[in-house]
This record gives sequence, structure tokens and C-alpha cells, in this order.
Amino acid sequence: MNLSEFKAGKPVQRYQYKSFEPNKVDIDWQIDNADLIMQLSEANLKLGELNAFSQLIPDVDFFIKMHVFKEGTKSSKIEGTQTNIDEAIQKEEYILPEKKDDWREVQNYVQAMNQAIDNLVSLPLSNRLLKQTHKTLLQGVRGKHKLPGEFRKSQNWIGGSSLTDATFIPPHQDQVGDLMADLERFLHNQNIPVPHLIKIGIAHYQFETIHPFLDGNGRIGRLLITLYLVSNDLLYKPTLYLSDFFEKNKTLYYDNLTRVRTHNNLTQWLKYFLEGVRSTSENSIQTFKNIIELRSKVEHKIVSLGKKHALAKSFLEFLYSKPITDAGDVARALKINVSTALRLIADFMKLEILEEVTGYKRNRIFVFEEYVKLFR
Repeated sequence: MNLSEFKAGKPVQRYQYKSFEPNKVDIDWQIDNADLIMQLSEANLKLGELNAFSQLIPDVDFFIKMHVFKEGTKSSKIEGTQTNIDEAIQKEEYILPEKKDDWREVQNYVQAMNQAIDNLVSLPLSNRLLKQTHKTLLQGVRGKHKLPGEFRKSQNWIGGSSLTDATFIPPHQDQVGDLMADLERFLHNQNIPVPHLIKIGIAHYQFETIHPFLDGNGRIGRLLITLYLVSNDLLYKPTLYLSDFFEKNKTLYYDNLTRVRTHNNLTQWLKYFLEGVRSTSENSIQTFKNIIELRSKVEHKIVSLGKKHALAKSFLEFLYSKPITDAGDVARALKINVSTALRLIADFMKLEILEEVTGYKRNRIFVFEEYVKLFR
């Protein structure tokens, strides 16, 4: 089927409301738009550049941790959560009581993402994997009573206070299993010549339209993008996250998804999606370049510590994955006593690598500010 001829589905009358029943996507697709083909080429080029770049950076996993935290805050923010990255990377004891629920949701997202990436080693990208990831996402937070790890067994809706005034009503719960099975087949169907970025763009749209869970669909649907890219070896490491692009262009994100359903305009959604891949890849490459530059700068600084250099280097590696910290954490991570940790922190403050942010004499918190601001 030509993309331009795609029919998204139809509204079906239910009792006092109409649900949208999407057509299946595991079909033979043809790209019939020259502009889209050009955008696909540009997005592939930038994604490949990002993938190559990430393989050249020593200890890249340190920096990916921060990328995942940024994704966690941005994807959750789209859903209304207000935690920022400075809060997300702090310990719970330092979070204000009124912000703890939001903080926990972001921590769950980060845990779910890391768990899903690890599980790809032994599990294919599948409904089983998505359900496991969803269970982690909702454990112990506001959606914990909304069937964590299970497809919904009741009708849900988007916008409005009920089915009668909803902005969008996804397919009836009886259709979810069949539609998600079709989506899984589509993701693994190698008999249709669909470029990977077009396939995951279609899959993200379809997932959000099916809305298979009672809660967390947006976050799982965005996480699906990264999982697909990693599982199909388009990314060596999980370095591309589109939530920042979607959050900055949130109105366009929802409008373009909606126009597929209302106007069958899948091409416009894919153009928006590919621009997100291109733009985000470009930004991620620049972030890695900035990290390399900062790393060189601070490593040059710690040379001046002489005999302490080996310990200082270990401390610096710790800061790349935990750039907001305290003396207790440093002591535990480096297996040194607290007094030694405090002296090391003092050295880093003199070198203007760390700064203290509480103003207290006790229970002080220290921030690797130049590094954190690369992810804000």
C-alpha cells in the first residue's frame, strides 16, 4: 500500500460513545512521497553519525546514564510530571515531600528503560517485553492500580473527564490483543521492504492509537522507539531519545498523531517523526562533543593533584554517572572514609570542578555543574 493511500481506521458506535478502530499495519508498504524519502535519507545519515560517534567515546556508558535520566524527565513531563533533571539525579531524601511522587515516576521510567535494554539480550522486542517494562514503570506510583504489566480490560480515553466528552477514544478492549499481535508481527516482518525509521514511525503511531494500557501509554510508546533502534542494530548503545523533541514541539506531536486518524495523513506524521530523529541525533552528537571537550578540560585540571591523581580520576568517573552527590556517597563509591572523601571534594572545589549548593555546614550537596548543564 502507498503511504498516501493509507486509511487509518474508522469510528465504531458503542453504547453512548464511538471508539476508533484502527486498521492493521502489518501490510506491504510503499513510500510514494519524494520529500519523505529525502527526509529519511537525512535522518538515516545523522543517526548513523550518532551511532559511530557513540562507539568512539571511551566509557560511553557513564554518559548514557545521564541521557536516560534526561529522557525520563522529558517523557514524564509530556504526561504532566514536573521533575527536572537536577532533581531526578538526586537521592530521594533530598526531594521535597510535594515533589516525591513525580520524582518516583521518573525513577521508574529510568529503571524501566534500563531493564528493557538489558532484557533485549535474551528477549525479542515483543508484547511480552513491553508488558514487563510497563509493570516496572507503574510499580509503587500513581498508576499502580491500573493493571501494571497487563493490557487493558476496559475502555480508556484521552482528554475530557469521561467517554462522553473525550478528545479521543481508542479501540474497544476486545480488539487490543489482536491489534497488538499485528503490531508485533509488523515490527518483525522482514518480508516487506520498509526502512527501519519508517517502520518505527508507523509503529509508534499505531501503539499510541491502540493505547493498550490503562496508564503509561505515552511513555512506553516513546520508549519503544529506542528499543527498536537498539534491537535492530541501528544503535550500538541507547543514545537517541525523542522525548525532548516531542516535549518542545508537544502541540505538533499530538496534532500530527491526530491528523493520521482524522485525515489519514500518515505522511505528515512521518515527516515530523523523521525531523525529530534528524534533529535529536544532531543535538546528541553535539552533546557528546561537549562532553569530550569538558572531559579533556577537567582531566587536565586533576593532573595538578599529584599523588592523589589516581583517586581523583576514579572520583571523576563516578561524577559522570552521579554529578550531584554528597560525601557519604563518594566514600561508599570509592571505598574510602568520609574524611578522605571530604578532602577530595575540597580539592575538586578548588579546581572549580564541583560547587556546593546548599550553603549548609553539614549535609552538604555538591554539583558537577558544567556537566549537568549539558543535559538541561
